Amino acid sequence: MDDLQQLDDWLAPLLAKLTPAKRRTLAREIARDLRRRQQQRIAAQQNPDGSSYVPRKPLLRDRKGQIRRRAMFGKIRQASYLKAQATPDEASVGFSGRVARIASVHQLGLRDRVRPDGPEHTYPQRRLLGLAPDEVEGLRDHILRFLSQ
Repeated sequence: MDDLQQLDDWLAPLLAKLTPAKRRTLAREIARDLRRRQQQRIAAQQNPDGSSYVPRKPLLRDRKGQIRRRAMFGKIRQASYLKAQATPDEASVGFSGRVARIASVHQLGLRDRVRPDGPEHTYPQRRLLGLAPDEVEGLRDHILRFLSQ
């Protein structure tokens, strides 16, 4: 977060000179860009630091007609669940609805039920949302391009 604090300290005087409408436009563009980057990283099954997600636990029994396993979080990264919001003062990206609870269980590595009346399981931490150092640089570049227009 030190990089974000430095970025905030550096940008605050520049952004204060913009009108609220321009700040909202910039925040909307940043939020969309952040959401796109988060979606790409989730699709690549990577944590913000570049490491891979902990793989799923293998099934204990082999089922006849078993459904093929797909990548984790296939639907959760869709724009209908991963929301980008913007105001003149902030830009945010987060999950909405029931999916937010599921995402927080994986983000923080919490204990939850596998099914509503099923067994509990401690899920390994899989960082769905977060900023990589190159994303912070991308944000800085995006803001500088916007301010130079």
